[in-house]
Amino acid sequence: MRRQPWIGSHSGKVLKSALCNLKSAILLCAMLFALSYSASAQQPKKVPRIGYLAGSAAMRDSTRAEAIRLALRERGYIEGQNIAIEYRYAEGKVDRFPELAAELMRLKVDIIVVAGGNRIILAATNATKTIPIVMVSSGPDPVEAGFVESLARPGGNVTGLTSLSRELGGKRLELLKEAVPKLARVAVLYDPANPPSVIEVKEILPVAAQALRLTLQPWDVRAADGFEKVFAAMGKQRPDGLYLPGGRLMTDNQKRIVGFALKSRLPSVYGTREDVDAGGLMSYGADLADSYRRVAYFVDRILKGAKPADLPVEQPTKFEFVINLKTAKQIGLTIPQRVLGRADKVIK
Repeated sequence: MRRQPWIGSHSGKVLKSALCNLKSAILLCAMLFALSYSASAQQPKKVPRIGYLAGSAAMRDSTRAEAIRLALRERGYIEGQNIAIEYRYAEGKVDRFPELAAELMRLKVDIIVVAGGNRIILAATNATKTIPIVMVSSGPDPVEAGFVESLARPGGNVTGLTSLSRELGGKRLELLKEAVPKLARVAVLYDPANPPSVIEVKEILPVAAQALRLTLQPWDVRAADGFEKVFAAMGKQRPDGLYLPGGRLMTDNQKRIVGFALKSRLPSVYGTREDVDAGGLMSYGADLADSYRRVAYFVDRILKGAKPADLPVEQPTKFEFVINLKTAKQIGLTIPQRVLGRADKVIK
């Protein structure tokens, strides 16, 4: 009697069918995996979105914003490709600060870069306690302002760069005195509603003035329509020079102030080179272009996982002394060669 095969014809058919089904299942899984992989490969990566909030107008701020873009590019971040930047400019209107900060919140930006003084930084910090804020501050010490716990350990969601604007007041007076050896009386135009300017005028400048044997003549201006009245009164006092502590009101009326100084043949000193570019005599302050380039470092670190609380706030390391020789000639001033030799830039 013949022995039955281990697998009969019926069993063989069942096994073949099962193998076919298995192959089909494997093929289907492979196809599904391929489709899934293809879809995930085609899905674009999330592009980080940076909010840029500035107190000034876009035209005035364009050079600084461009410095940030170029510095980001050097670190591999190209706007429109792997990073997006949302720009918001208050154009000097303080009441717009909270509104613009809120706009950036609604856009769900990953980082906010704030360029300006304390008020606009405050608007950003009031809008969020979680989104990282990188400040490029023209205000006073951020520790005093309450934005950070300390420069070395900020402790919250704010970090960035701070200027030494008011601390440099004595140096500006010194340079003005060297440029104008006969300088004796210096008019100081300031906004009493701007705390940093008040501290500079009441506390910083008097100490330097005493050492330089200069008499300060403080003049406060509270609104744009108050300049002409102050200019008329200042003219009667006949100062030898003009000092501008800065602040939003002074920035917004830059052309008016520069025009008065030229018309009155007053040597003037400022904190930023923009004022000198506009016709002011001289300026001394932090190199703002250098500070703005440094913003890219903070953005890069934060996008790579660093927390603002652990990134020390930096103070400026590079300063610039700018002289407008064209203005000097216009007001009949001959600046000593030793002073011109110290200038980082001379506008002719």
